[in-house]
Amino acid sequence: MDFSIRRATRADLPALGRLGAALMRLHHGFDPQRFMAPPDHPEEGYAWFLGTQLDAEDAVIFVAHDEAAILGYVYAAIEPVSWKELRERCGYVHDVLVDPEARRQGVASALLNEAFDWLKFRGMPRVVLGTASANEAAQRLFTGLGFRPTMIEMTREL
Repeated sequence: MDFSIRRATRADLPALGRLGAALMRLHHGFDPQRFMAPPDHPEEGYAWFLGTQLDAEDAVIFVAHDEAAILGYVYAAIEPVSWKELRERCGYVHDVLVDPEARRQGVASALLNEAFDWLKFRGMPRVVLGTASANEAAQRLFTGLGFRPTMIEMTREL
């Protein structure tokens, strides 16, 4: 598959909203008690949210695209020291999603590597991310890129 990666622009927001809404639905499907239900028009809401991140100095969104469409995106940011998480300043991958028809062709790895380069250039010593425990495909991708498990989130309904 022939694709390129570039910084996201405001013109990409409809496609980012579509992909972000798909990410919300995926996670809600994994565990509807843990992950928020997509609201009415989640595409618009997610596009709005990612639009707030486009100009942030401590965040980046990259898109993978071919001549016809946006194939996927990654949203990463620099997170400050967190005493509550016992974590030093680091890079954090908040989202990565590839359109189902473009998966298993290197798009996610290329997006993540672009984000890693951006974070490394800004002096981040490491990158952290979270993944749904049921998302085994994502866990294989992350392990293949050198991630190791460090925390297990646990949820209890009250």
